[in-house]
Amino acid sequence: MSRRSPLLAVIALAAALLVALALALTSRSGTPAEGSPEVRFVREMTQHHAQAVDMATRLRERTGDRTLRSLTLDILLSQQEQIGQMRGWLTLWGLPWGGQGMSAEHARRMGMATPQELNALDTLPLRDAEAHFLRLMIRHHQGALSMVEPALGSGIRPEVRTLARQIQATQGGEIRLMEDLLRRRGEDLPPPPEAAGGGAHEGH
Repeated sequence: MSRRSPLLAVIALAAALLVALALALTSRSGTPAEGSPEVRFVREMTQHHAQAVDMATRLRERTGDRTLRSLTLDILLSQQEQIGQMRGWLTLWGLPWGGQGMSAEHARRMGMATPQELNALDTLPLRDAEAHFLRLMIRHHQGALSMVEPALGSGIRPEVRTLARQIQATQGGEIRLMEDLLRRRGEDLPPPPEAAGGGAHEGH
């Protein structure tokens, strides 16, 4: 027994080291790399969300409409929380928050507003600004629905896919609400994404 005990201790130690090494390798291989679908989705959606927060903040500071104040607050809270979640993932993955970013053309296809469109939220008469916000945010959300599609496929990390599904469900519901608000006001809906240059995968 005295001769076997040290041997057993060495075997146990070796086994523990092998397990630790295997876990480390698994962790490394499971971490999304620069240029992966997960990293691209997280960085682009963070940029996209940041503009939605900006738009919601601008209108919330002006409007007294209870429905719009509730909607803008929901967008502010949910998308700020998701920005924090996505930045946390990038930190855990050992990657910087910022990357190359979306080109102006790609951002436009994904429904993002121009600086002039953003400024109009501050300068238009209030009722016009409210309708302008609804049309901008519908287009913006439609862009987000296009962006989540690659993150819903197989091979995507489950936490990223779960967030993509959450965005899809939440923003799809908000689009329907905003379209209804425009109809009640007698306002025109924005053109469909294809006509507006907001197609999911191809430019115009």
